[in-house]
Amino acid sequence: MASSIHFLDLKGKALLSRDYKGDIPNGALEKFPVLLVDHTNTGLGSDETSLPPVLYDNGINYIYVVHKDLYILAMTRENTNVFAIMIFLNNLVKVLINYFKSLQEEAIRDNFVIMYELLDEMMDFGLPQITDPKILKEYITQKSYTLEEALGQIRASSTGQQAAPKLPPSTLTKSISWRSEGIVYKKNEAFLDVIESINMTINAKGQTLSSEILGRINVKSNLSGMPDLRLGLNEKFLNSGARLAESGAGVASDRAVTNELEDVKFHQCVRLSKFENEKIITFVPPDGEFDLMTYRILSPSINQLFVVDYKMQNHSNTRLEILLKVRTNFKPKLVCNNLEIYIPCPDDISSPKFGRTKGSVKYLPDKSCLCWKFKSINGGKEYSMIAELQLPSVHSGDEYQLESFRKRPLKLNFQIPYYTTSGLQVRYLRINESKLNYQAYPWVRYVTQSGDDYVIRVS
Repeated sequence: MASSIHFLDLKGKALLSRDYKGDIPNGALEKFPVLLVDHTNTGLGSDETSLPPVLYDNGINYIYVVHKDLYILAMTRENTNVFAIMIFLNNLVKVLINYFKSLQEEAIRDNFVIMYELLDEMMDFGLPQITDPKILKEYITQKSYTLEEALGQIRASSTGQQAAPKLPPSTLTKSISWRSEGIVYKKNEAFLDVIESINMTINAKGQTLSSEILGRINVKSNLSGMPDLRLGLNEKFLNSGARLAESGAGVASDRAVTNELEDVKFHQCVRLSKFENEKIITFVPPDGEFDLMTYRILSPSINQLFVVDYKMQNHSNTRLEILLKVRTNFKPKLVCNNLEIYIPCPDDISSPKFGRTKGSVKYLPDKSCLCWKFKSINGGKEYSMIAELQLPSVHSGDEYQLESFRKRPLKLNFQIPYYTTSGLQVRYLRINESKLNYQAYPWVRYVTQSGDDYVIRVS
């Protein structure tokens, strides 16, 4: 696996390094900025997306990720699992953000001692070990050695008593490493949210060009003891799956399913053999909130939830009229909350006037768009909006260009509770704790919402 881990700024200067094997020469790190420059025509750090995530030079592999103003780099001489190292680097970033709230150059300089402790615990001789921040925080803390602890040891020595040795957390020495023992709640509850985010691109003719569903089953566990949960999903959803396969070669805490759903992953607490044989998700949950399962569905047949009709009229390059109609394309018993339609407009409009049959319209000059907002809207409804926008009366150069803003699509934000686009349904969620034998209350909620890229083109 990795021979060394390095944190560098955007100029390639090393901020912090940890060498695990000692098989990489000192001068190899200085070659990394040169390799980056060689792979781009615009200079170091100007366009990270165009650079390959793995570079090779003189028998050394440079595997890195970019986070804000930092390069997090792993170097190795072996023919190793590149994806496993990249997963570790991403988990390393998540752990450091969990500790420091924000991972930047200043945070590294201010916390280099605890960073070395974390690097030593998270990787041993180049092999990833612990990447769960909850477990790491049990024995690598940001608290200083307090006066009370010192006085306690002095009292113990003066009375001839021996201070109790500091033992490693039980999570490191037992098979269920993600949950501590002795957890107690007055009211035992488990909250399960099925959240699906939809990304969709629709052209001006109303045809779907691309669509995907990014789904996750989020669990918030407020349960005492060591509970065992059984989750059953509907057969229609499960039958679209196929084989199970572990991913990450033991690096990440997640396990993946390779099937028609694309990129399905389970938390490490799920018993994969049980799911493969019986199609039942059984697990001992971590304490608190976590993603039990994530999945992705690519399908051009996903129904459009909103049908939008857009018309724009230009009156002598001095006034624009935008007419917009929106129809909700889901069942009348469903209600969409916080629907926002962002309508692009020219940068220099003045005196906007609006008319609408429902909702509110606001001009957002910093975003050069109008926002038509509904607090709630039922399925099977249609509403319209008209906007009159004044353009500058004096223009420089050629005829005023209106086509530039029409190239920008409409963008939609929304949330529909009690509904999933994929058809996933929770048949049951059973909670069993054999020792405490308490009564627990499971709660299940469904939410469909817009993703980062739900857009409708107007030209």
